[in-house]
Amino acid sequence: MCGTCGCDATTAQPAADPPLRRLTLQQAVLSRNNSQAERNRQHFQQHGLLVLNLLSAPGSGKTAVLEQLARLWPQAPIGVIVGDLATDNDARRLQAAGARAVQIRTGDLCHLEAEQVDQAFRQLDHHGLNLLVIENVGNLVCPTAFDLGEQLRLALLSVTEGEDKPLKYPALFQSADAVLINKTDLAEAAGFRREEALANLRAIAPQAVIFELSARQGSGFSPLLAWLQQQTWTRPHTST
Repeated sequence: MCGTCGCDATTAQPAADPPLRRLTLQQAVLSRNNSQAERNRQHFQQHGLLVLNLLSAPGSGKTAVLEQLARLWPQAPIGVIVGDLATDNDARRLQAAGARAVQIRTGDLCHLEAEQVDQAFRQLDHHGLNLLVIENVGNLVCPTAFDLGEQLRLALLSVTEGEDKPLKYPALFQSADAVLINKTDLAEAAGFRREEALANLRAIAPQAVIFELSARQGSGFSPLLAWLQQQTWTRPHTST
């Protein structure tokens, strides 16, 4: 992985190095990030923006969900900051769907950081926007630790990933305000055990609101849209 967030601490450092040294490095990185994230949060609040941090594994359908959101959001357009290791494919897809999108290419960095988000936001035409979504790098581990200044964190789970994904990656789902279950149109073909998945989510992330939808069919978005429109800056995401 990237080595910045501490995800490769075991292999990046000689075996003789004490664990405390690696932990101190990781804490310093997160401390700097969290300071910038708080500045981001204040900046977003000043602009009246509801800011979402959308996280998932690669291929779960983040961009497809955002394409539908861009088309359906009643106060269109929406803004999107897209994080990918390479290419600007997702940003171009979202622009075609009507969103104002800016791409961040992270290279070998396996997550977005608050400073990158700040720089991308300065490139985004945010006039008239009230919704900004940060589409994080496809990764269920590293992005979880990095506050980007969002108000709400959304975890996306597709039915093709298996019912036990929340059990395998609890930190992500425990940090989420909402969980979106995507690709419900494939549930039968994938042998998706819905009740088991919901039970796992409720056990791991009882705080999260759950939405079931199909980005391909455009179904299930009405409850998500209604919930998003009810959110205010009275409940900002807090880093741990």
